Amino acid sequence: MAAPLPWLVVTTVGSREQAQALARTLVHLRLAACVQIEAIDSIYRWQGEVLEDGEFRLLCKTQPAQYAQLEAAIRQHHPYQLPAIHAIATVAADPAYAAWVADNAGGPAAPTSGRR
Repeated sequence: MAAPLPWLVVTTVGSREQAQALARTLVHLRLAACVQIEAIDSIYRWQGEVLEDGEFRLLCKTQPAQYAQLEAAIRQHHPYQLPAIHAIATVAADPAYAAWVADNAGGPAAPTSGRR
């Protein structure tokens, strides 16, 4: 049976340290198989003002069955009052990579395969 196609879940935080801490938590909890971090510039409206800030985007690779738990963990550990959390369903993925994500983002009871 083929592994489900991974989902990409995106959120942002205000510092590299916050991003690394959140990423480590999500991977440690096996809610994400991998989290990539990149620096970005954000322009947004907040409480009636237009603001510009440097942020760090986290791209979490997970499986659809883990989304609700992943979202809850992001909310629990997120420093923002209103975190942006976006789930993006993929339409295609390398089958071996999809299997690796499924093995490594399967929650605490799932088996772990080797490095990707």
